[in-house]
Amino acid sequence: MNIAIVGTGYVGLVSGACFADTGAIVTCVDVNADKIRALQNGQIPIYEPGLDELVLKNTKAGRLKFTTDLASVLNEQEIVFSAVGTPPDEDGSADLNYVLQVAKTIGENMNKYMVVVTKSTVPVGTARKVRHAIQAELDKRGVSVEFDVASNPEFLKEGNAIKDFMSPDRVVVGVESERAKKILTKLYKPFLINNFRVIFMDIPSAEMTKYAANSMLATRISFMNDIANLCELVGADVNMVRAGIGADTRIGRKFLYAGCGYGGSCFPKDVKALIKTADGYGYSMEVLKAVERVNEKQKLVLFDKLQKAYHGQGLGGKTIAMWGLAFKPETDDMRESTALVMIRKLLDAGCNIRAYDPVAMNECRRIMGDKVTYCKDMYDATLDADALLLLTEWKEFRLPAWKVIKKSMARPLVIDGRNIFDSEELSELGIEYHCIGK
Repeated sequence: MNIAIVGTGYVGLVSGACFADTGAIVTCVDVNADKIRALQNGQIPIYEPGLDELVLKNTKAGRLKFTTDLASVLNEQEIVFSAVGTPPDEDGSADLNYVLQVAKTIGENMNKYMVVVTKSTVPVGTARKVRHAIQAELDKRGVSVEFDVASNPEFLKEGNAIKDFMSPDRVVVGVESERAKKILTKLYKPFLINNFRVIFMDIPSAEMTKYAANSMLATRISFMNDIANLCELVGADVNMVRAGIGADTRIGRKFLYAGCGYGGSCFPKDVKALIKTADGYGYSMEVLKAVERVNEKQKLVLFDKLQKAYHGQGLGGKTIAMWGLAFKPETDDMRESTALVMIRKLLDAGCNIRAYDPVAMNECRRIMGDKVTYCKDMYDATLDADALLLLTEWKEFRLPAWKVIKKSMARPLVIDGRNIFDSEELSELGIEYHCIGK
């Protein structure tokens, strides 16, 4: 089965490598010639566990190819996935320029039937715009070529994307015809031989499902952060509250962890886009607007705790150690990360920052330059520090040598933004400890 995937970002590259691993012949397309050249030379532009091995394996086997020229390979394909970026506009709505440019290119060059599938996260109604863009180019050429459009949103978790793709909870596919349904069933059958969990639906419902799923998860996070902040005021422990409510099977335990706010490429963007979509129909998503407000406030919680620890005396000249820069473990993605908010607040306050992250320091340097001191390891970051902030719960941070850290710090003050440390242990060692919701 021949398929093309346009866009070699996170979604496109993971999808291409995984499809190729099941035997499909996959051509990944991107307008960025440097990125394509790097991929052809075995250089992976993103960090995702297992992805480099999968790409190299299938490239060597001839099942995974890379090009900048969609037109030259288009008519070899049965399916074309559009996995290009949909960055938020200033008003929060999704920018569809790249999606529609792909559709235009397809319409300008297609000579045979194919299924055009939107895999990017896009607002409801985008497939209709894609169909119109393709058809408009066919009409300009004066040709009649049948095609189908479909929606196949991704539900990959950064840091666990290969497993998510190879063994999905479910695959959501929006289609308009039995012909398209049959082709996409064939494509996904290898992943779901033992339990075929493809959910077919109409296209608008598939487009909405992606936004609704991410918005629900973001809502759970903001809800628990709101509860955590109240727990601190009333003397409750959010970890105990989480255990109590998570035991209710109607609620469950997932995404009930309090922390210092969510970030990444999906939740912030998708919540904003769904709010904007509703606004366009004259409807106000009041719950999601609150979710967004809570999250933005939560990203400042660690800074507020740091200020309180210094009794509002000012932080100018203080050295602050930061463990974790990525928005979550197992990725170098810093988009909308709490770490970026903290870095900017600390710099504005006149602090010196010593940061360590296992994989995201190059990304931080790209964004922030040399305003931050990048350390060789977690212990180097705490040298002469007036406080340690934990922002990303990487596994290597879970069992630090606290006695060593206490000796290396100017003031043994730890502010835990992910609630991973033992408060009793730190207290016994004479380390001042603050966390979320306790």
